[in-house]
Amino acid sequence: MLSSELDYFLPPQLIAQTPVEPRDSARLLHFQTRNSQISHHIVRDLPALLREGDLLVFNDTRVLRARLLGHKTTGGKVEALLLKERALNRWEALVKPSARLQVGARVTFSRENCRVEAVLRARLGQTWEIEFLTPENRDSHDVRDLLSELGEVPLPPYIHEKSDEERYQTTFSRRETLRVEGRGALDSAAAPTAGLHFTPELFENLRARGVDWTFVTLAVGAGTFAPVKTEKLEDHAMHGEEFWISDEAAAKINAQKRRGGRVVAVGTTAVRTLESMAIETQNHGEKNSDAIRSGNGETFLFLRPGSPFRVVDALFTNFHLPKSTLLALVAAFIEARTRSEESAQPNGENGSISVATPNSSQTEGFATVRALYAEAIAQEYRFFSFGDAMLVE
Repeated sequence: MLSSELDYFLPPQLIAQTPVEPRDSARLLHFQTRNSQISHHIVRDLPALLREGDLLVFNDTRVLRARLLGHKTTGGKVEALLLKERALNRWEALVKPSARLQVGARVTFSRENCRVEAVLRARLGQTWEIEFLTPENRDSHDVRDLLSELGEVPLPPYIHEKSDEERYQTTFSRRETLRVEGRGALDSAAAPTAGLHFTPELFENLRARGVDWTFVTLAVGAGTFAPVKTEKLEDHAMHGEEFWISDEAAAKINAQKRRGGRVVAVGTTAVRTLESMAIETQNHGEKNSDAIRSGNGETFLFLRPGSPFRVVDALFTNFHLPKSTLLALVAAFIEARTRSEESAQPNGENGSISVATPNSSQTEGFATVRALYAEAIAQEYRFFSFGDAMLVE
C-alpha cells in the first residue's frame, strides 16, 4: 500500500479556523457501509442516527497548557511544546529552533507575570529533555502547577486565528491530571477533536434515545499531526501514546459486546485505545469472553487497510489531514465494515446518494474515503480540528 493513496487536495478556505457555536451545530456526513449511502445532517441529529442501546466511547483527556514561549541568554526566541513529564520539573519537549540549540543552554520562559528558568539537559532524537529550575517566590516548586499562568493551549499548526482556549477542550475533559502507576501523568498536547462537538444538551438527547456512554483516556501526542513520509504505508513508524481504561469502562464495553450491542467510538484516539487493549487482552490469553481488560499501556498501533477491528462497530470522527495515519485508520475501518456487511441494499433511499466503491478489497477503504472526502469538499464541509464530522457505520 502506497502512502500516496492517502493524499487529496483540500481548498485552503475549507480549513476551519474557528469553531461553530453551539458545538453541536457542526455539519455531519453520515455514511452507511451496508449500502454505500451518504446523507447530510448536523451533529445535533446524532441521536436519531444511532440505535437504541448503542454505547459511545469517548476519550476524556484534557489538553495541557503545554506551549511555552521564551528566549535564550543571547536573546534568541525559543518555543517549547511539553510532551511528557519524566520526573519532577523534568520534561520531554519539542523545542524550536532545535538545530540552533546546544545541551546545557539556558532558557527563560515567561508569560505576563510568570517567569521560569530552564536548562536543556539532553537531546532525545527529535525532542529534548528540559529541566525547569525551582521557581522563585512561588508556593509550589513544581512547574506543572504554573502552567495555567506560564503556558498556552497548543492549537494545531493549521489554525492561525485566536480562539477561546476552552473551545479546544471537550465539555467532558478531566479537570484533574490522570496519574497512572508506572506511567506517570497522562497529558495531551492535542485535543481528541471528535469530542469537541458534544454539548450537555446533546448528551441529554442521547440518553433519551437510549444511548449510553463511557470514557477512556489516551494522552494525545504531537505525533498525531505527523504526516506519513514513507512511500510504503507499512514502513511508517508510529508514535507511541499512553492510555488507560478503568474497571467501570471495561465492564460496560464487555457487557455491550456480550449482548451483541454496538460500540461507537468517538474519535480515532478512542479507536486506538480500544483496539490496542483488545490485542493486548488477546495476547495475554484471557480465558473469559471479555473483549478488553482494564488497565494501562502504550500503543504504537497503526490501523490501516487490512487491519481487523475487534471492538469498534461504528465511528464518529472529524475530517483528517492528507497523508495522515488518522485517514488511514478511517480507510481501514470503512474497509473492515464493508467486508463484514451482507449483500448491499438498493440505493437511493430517503433522498440519500450513494458512493461507488471498487471491487478490490485491497483498495476499497482508500477509494471510499477519497469519494467521501470529495463529497464533503463539494458540499463545502469544514475540515480538521474545528471542522465538521462524519459518522461511519
